[in-house]
Amino acid sequence: MSEEKELLDILCCPVCHGEFVRDEDWLVCQECKRRYPIRDGIYVLLASEAVMPAEGAISTESQP
Repeated sequence: MSEEKELLDILCCPVCHGEFVRDEDWLVCQECKRRYPIRDGIYVLLASEAVMPAEGAISTESQP
């Protein structure tokens, strides 16, 4: 198992405690959909740095 995978298994969203998945230079919470930046390889898990999903945004997970 990779170090990043092990780290993602123990990290959680500081707001809702949901699990993360990596999306390029972002960690995305699977519950609330907040996106946390990864800067120079460092996970910035501050609620004030999180980017909220756009209102009414359609998830691409369910699209073919």
